[in-house]
Amino acid sequence: MTEPPVSPPLGMLAELTHRCPLHCPYCSNPLELVPRTKELTFEQWTEVLTSARELGVVQMHLSGGEPLARPDLPQLVEHARRLGAYVNLVTSGVGLTAARAEELARRGVDHVQLSLQDADPTTADAIAGARVHVAKRAAAEAITAAGLPLTVNVVLHRRNIDRVEQIVDYAVDLGADRVELANTQYYGWGLRNRAALLPTVAQLTVAQQAVARAETKYAGGPELVYVTADYFAERPKPCMDGWGRLQLTVTPEGNVLPCPAASAITTLPVENVLRRPLAEIWYESKAFNAFRGTDWMPEPCRSCPERFTDFGGCRCQAFQLTGDAAATDPVCGFSPHRPRVDAVLLGDPVRDFVMREHTASCE
Repeated sequence: MTEPPVSPPLGMLAELTHRCPLHCPYCSNPLELVPRTKELTFEQWTEVLTSARELGVVQMHLSGGEPLARPDLPQLVEHARRLGAYVNLVTSGVGLTAARAEELARRGVDHVQLSLQDADPTTADAIAGARVHVAKRAAAEAITAAGLPLTVNVVLHRRNIDRVEQIVDYAVDLGADRVELANTQYYGWGLRNRAALLPTVAQLTVAQQAVARAETKYAGGPELVYVTADYFAERPKPCMDGWGRLQLTVTPEGNVLPCPAASAITTLPVENVLRRPLAEIWYESKAFNAFRGTDWMPEPCRSCPERFTDFGGCRCQAFQLTGDAAATDPVCGFSPHRPRVDAVLLGDPVRDFVMREHTASCE
């Protein structure tokens, strides 16, 4: 079968900085963070945003780290809006005052995604590694007061998954239009803390029941999205709706990735907007073309009827578990590498997290 032509990207995740006031042990950012001194300048970021819009990007997700750590965030928002893009702010909420929320809304933010660690203040602060739960509630109030749609995103793991119903209730009380309950993805600090983050089968069963009750309770209200835990699934989720199909990521220093975790694949060349045009990277680079379509797939993916819906699963997960980014995603029940995932699930749990560290140069 002839591979379809490459289409322009729909969205871009712009990781403006790795600076962050939180120390979340499930953070998917790399263990080695980009220091402030190596971040793209305001002028360089405006060029990236412009190039992305010219390439076809219509959704710009401004993230980090914590994007509020950039004093030029309002100007970057304004530039993205002037280009005609939909602007989504992905934030911890720390430092998002009513005045800042109003300014960002005025400059062009269309939507805010706010992270939440738990409904219980003590546990939430322990997971965040900082006393920020109260600040997050204030941020949610500022977001809704500014008239902005609010998504509350919660990463689920062993320490908080037993409180799914309370978390949904709390998010709805904050005024959320959408609640995302996403089981941990094991990249970066999440991979380092996997043995402490993995829930039990019993916890997952109870959580799924809790989500079903919440869906009934809030039918017709906020949208509830539950992302299942990869390691416990029989089939893989589609990787970014297909490698290099719809999305791209630009890191704080300008590296361009097919997905936010792709830096984990050390066998791929590193592309950077300071060395190569964004459009050329999207259409021509080895990194973006490595796993597009289906021709790269080994068996059993190559003959699987689901290959056009799951796109072979997660390439980063395959690399981390097998050392081969082209391997069938090991979470798949048909993968010859599935025993590696089962071995992880049978491993001894670890009680304590290794909290995400900040170097002095990243503060």
